[in-house]
Amino acid sequence: MRPLRSNLEPGTTPWVMRRAQWTALGLTDEDLAKPKIAIVNTSSDLASCFSHLDGIVGPLKEAIRAAGGIGFEVRTAAPSDAVTSAGAAGRYILPSRDLVASDVEVAVEGAQLDGMVCLSSCDKTTPAHLMAAGRLNIPTIVVACGYQPSGQYRGEPVDFEDVFHYAGHVATGRMTVEELAEMSACAVTGPGVCAGMGTANSMHIAAEALGMALPGSTPVLANSPKMWRTVAEAGRRIVELVAEDLRPRDIMTAQAFRNAVTAVLAVAGSVNTLKHLQAVAVEAGCDVDVYAVFEQLSPVVPVLSAVKPNGPHRIDEFEAAGGTRALLHQLRSLLDLSQRTVAGSTVGDEVGDAVVADPDVIRPVDNPHARHPGIVILRGSLAPGGAVVKRTAADDGVRRFTGPAKVFHSREEALAGIRGAEVKPGQVVVLTGLGLRGAPGMGLTSAVVFAIEGAGLGGQVAVVTDGQMSGLVNKGLTVAEVNPEGAVGGPLGLVRDGDIISVDVDARTIDLAVGEDVLAERRAQLPPPTVPGGCGWLSVYARSVGSLASGATLGG
Repeated sequence: MRPLRSNLEPGTTPWVMRRAQWTALGLTDEDLAKPKIAIVNTSSDLASCFSHLDGIVGPLKEAIRAAGGIGFEVRTAAPSDAVTSAGAAGRYILPSRDLVASDVEVAVEGAQLDGMVCLSSCDKTTPAHLMAAGRLNIPTIVVACGYQPSGQYRGEPVDFEDVFHYAGHVATGRMTVEELAEMSACAVTGPGVCAGMGTANSMHIAAEALGMALPGSTPVLANSPKMWRTVAEAGRRIVELVAEDLRPRDIMTAQAFRNAVTAVLAVAGSVNTLKHLQAVAVEAGCDVDVYAVFEQLSPVVPVLSAVKPNGPHRIDEFEAAGGTRALLHQLRSLLDLSQRTVAGSTVGDEVGDAVVADPDVIRPVDNPHARHPGIVILRGSLAPGGAVVKRTAADDGVRRFTGPAKVFHSREEALAGIRGAEVKPGQVVVLTGLGLRGAPGMGLTSAVVFAIEGAGLGGQVAVVTDGQMSGLVNKGLTVAEVNPEGAVGGPLGLVRDGDIISVDVDARTIDLAVGEDVLAERRAQLPPPTVPGGCGWLSVYARSVGSLASGATLGG
C-alpha cells in the first residue's frame, strides 16, 4: 500500500486528536493504518427515493473491511424533487446539488480520507457526488442505488411520472382530488428513484458511461440482488483503487464526457444532464464544453432506447435487456473505447462482448427507435446563449410554432392564468425571471406544462422559460433554460404580451420578432438586478452561482 494521506505524523496534535476519537469508536492501531474510505450516504426519511440507503451502509462497511480498509459513514443533505420542491416554489432543487458537493468536501477533505464510495439516488445526488469526486480528486466509486418498483391503478400500470402528470388534470378540473389520491397510493411500491428515464436514471447511466460507476451496475432495481452485488464489489474495489491511486481526473477526461453525452443522447435522457455534466467537468478541471458536445453529437447519435416517457418501454425492461453495458455495446462504433473505468478496465474491455438480451428495447445503431436527437439545443435572438428542448422517440409533437407571447413571472402566476382561461390556443407562454439568479435557484416549471396539458391546450401552445423542467417532462413544445436568463438582462426578460416568438426545433432556432431599438428602450427601463441579502442558502447561492455555461457551479 502506498503512503496514505490519512496517516498523520505520529506525535502531532492532529494525530493524537484523531487517535483519541477513533479509538473511542473501537478502532485499533492496526485499523488506523488502513485505507480510510468515506461512505457518502445522502439519505433522509423525507422520501422513498433514498429510504433504503441507511441499510446499505452496514454491508458496504463490511465489504470495505474485508478488503483491508475502514469505512466511515458521511451524511449529507438529501434533496428529493418530489418533496424538497414544495418550499420556495421548487427553487431549492438545483442549489441542493452544490450544497451536497460541499457537504462532501467538508467531511472528506477535512478528515483527509483516502477514498469515497458515494451512494447515489435521487436526481441531484449523482451529479453532486461526481462534482465532489472531481473537486477532491481522490479515488471514488459512484454506486447507483436503484429505481423504485411501481404499481397498478384500476388494473393499469402506474408510476410516479403518471402522478406528476395527472396533477395538472386536477388543477384544471379534469380529474378529482380523490382519484389522484387513489393513484398516488399505488404508484410507488418501494424505495428508489423515479422509474422513468428522468434525471436520476439518466445520470446513473451517464455515471457508468463516464467510467465512474462499476461497469454493468446501472440501471438497477433498488434492493435487488444485482444492487447488493454492486455494493459488495464497490467495497472491495475502492480499496484497490486507493492502492492503485486511480483518481477521478484520470477517468473523467474530455473523451469520457463525450462517451457520457453519447449515452445520454442514445436514451433521450433528461435535459438536466447538460448542466450536470458541465458542472462535473468544471469541478474535475476538464476543459470540455459539454453543451457544444451535445450540439456536435446530437445529429450523429440516434435514439436506441425508448423508455417511458420517451416511448413504450419501462426501465426494468431496459435493465433486463442489458442496461448501460448493452447500450454502450450497441454504441461502440461511436465511443472512445480506450477510456478508463473505476474497474481498472477500459470501456472497450467492458462492452465488447456485452449481451443485448432484447435488441428491440436497446436497438443497434443501424436500426434505432429514432434518428432525430432526443435533446436539442436552440439558439437565436431570444436565446443567444442557448435553450433546451426534449424530444420523444415517436416525436409526434409540434416542432415548429409561431405565436404571440403571454408573459408570466412566476409558476403561481402562470397556474392562476391557466385556471382563469388567460392562456389561449396559439400563444407562446413565457415564464421569465425563473433562472439561476432570478428565482434564485432556477424555478421548477413542470407543473405549468402539466396544467396546460390538463387544460386541453397541449400542442396548441408553446412554453418558453428560463426556469428548469423535471427530467420526466416532455409534454408539448417546451423550451427550457433559456440563456441568458431574463433577470440579468437576457432577451426573455424583455418580452411583452403580444410579442411574436418563433420556435423551429428542426432548424434549432428560437427568435423574438422585436426590433433591437425597441429592446434597447425596454432594457433601459429595467431596474438594476437585485442582489439578495441575508444568510439563507438561496441568498448565498444567488450571489455565488455562475452561468449555465459553467454548469451553474458556484463561482463558475
